[in-house]
Amino acid sequence: MQDFLDHFTTLIEWANLLAWGGVGGIWWLGILILGLLPAGLYFSIRTRFIQFRHFGHMVKVMIRGIHKENENSVTAFQAFATSAAARIGTGNIAGVAVAITAGGPGAVFWMWLVALLGMATSLVENTLAQTYKERGDVPGAFRGGPAYYIEKGLGPQWKWLSLTFSVFLMICYGFTFNAVQSNTMAAALYGAWGVSPLWVGFFIALFAGIIVFGGIRSIARFAGIVVPFMAIGYLLVAFYVLVANIAELPGVLLEILANAFGFQEAGAGAFGAAVANGIKRGLFSNEAGLGSSPNVAAAADVKHPMVQGYVQMASVFLDTIIICTSTAAIILVADVFMVGNLEGVELVQDALASEVGTWGSSFIATALMFFAFTSIIGNYYYGETNIYYLYHTRTSILCYRLLFLMFVLFGAWVADTGSAENFVFLWRMADVSMGFMASANLIAILLLSGVAFKVMADYESQLSSGVREPVFNGSKFKIKGIEHDVWG
Repeated sequence: MQDFLDHFTTLIEWANLLAWGGVGGIWWLGILILGLLPAGLYFSIRTRFIQFRHFGHMVKVMIRGIHKENENSVTAFQAFATSAAARIGTGNIAGVAVAITAGGPGAVFWMWLVALLGMATSLVENTLAQTYKERGDVPGAFRGGPAYYIEKGLGPQWKWLSLTFSVFLMICYGFTFNAVQSNTMAAALYGAWGVSPLWVGFFIALFAGIIVFGGIRSIARFAGIVVPFMAIGYLLVAFYVLVANIAELPGVLLEILANAFGFQEAGAGAFGAAVANGIKRGLFSNEAGLGSSPNVAAAADVKHPMVQGYVQMASVFLDTIIICTSTAAIILVADVFMVGNLEGVELVQDALASEVGTWGSSFIATALMFFAFTSIIGNYYYGETNIYYLYHTRTSILCYRLLFLMFVLFGAWVADTGSAENFVFLWRMADVSMGFMASANLIAILLLSGVAFKVMADYESQLSSGVREPVFNGSKFKIKGIEHDVWG
């Protein structure tokens, strides 16, 4: 049995290396990085860099989306908050610290680049999710996502690809990622206040169960309240640190740029490490192109598919350009990333504590708790959407919810045992399953990008005609797979 596990672990590691690449070695680009980055550039060019042209409009659309339509629907803002809840997790704290530790300050620049290009990718995939959405079980509710637009847009002969996406998304987001998040929460609370990881796992599962058994409206309401609160709180502390060290900011920016292109003493080695870590952590954090956020974007009740394209672009911007940059600034201003053996959460805690005092460590633990918990809730819904696509029964949803809670408890149990091997294996499984689902989604959005560009042209045409809130009429378009009773 042990031999089987050893061989399976080796296979997982090779698959992970092939998909995402190693760090600093010949494989550091990886298949997905070679795919996602050019795709982001392609979508940016084809949309005429809409992430910059329509930045102000993007913000207006997001704010306008706070308006509630009916009791069963999800607003554009709630869909934004739910996807942000899943995006903004431990990667925004621990992931940024790991990127800087392994790749130097230059990794931050490559995270920025990935996010800015990824905003266009996010617009395309989420616009497609809205375009091909279908009605849910209750009036006013909708479902959709990559599995839906793959089958409807590409045809039944591509069903194998939609099934591949659904299965691996459930493994990644529904199970392994949530175990990782609960593990991180349990370890952080134990380290900060000595709370038993098992008790932490129990309460995470309890509160998560209360929310997810309430359905998408319960999840969306929770995210709409908690995400703004936690993001603003974290940003205020980061802003205080920056203002207190404002004289050092030009030097920090120069350090990021110099390290990003290997102009410092380490040369090519520093350049390769900065690129590899910045790109990989950036993709993991903002999730643009991975096919995760379209699952909740499709649930929003909006007048035009492009509305969710704009809203999800804003979510990518918030995640990386604002939240991740805030974490990076705290670390770099404190200048502790090359001192001692600290890494991950401990590095951020030490950096903030050096600036604001001992309460900084507890603040990071608290922020991490909120970030990780909201990620668990957002990740759950991604999995539920794909269970619904595969089986379409209440029994399957119930079984999924119970398995989801078991993996939350499992993550806390791993923290209690202190088993590093189990934790690493969870991450490897998550990486590989994410690689398969992202590959399936990338193929689909490239093949269906023409549909997204048509929908974008319709939206911009209405804007140019003076229409304040464009309305989508699906019957005007000869697009295969659109449900006209959804759009008219």
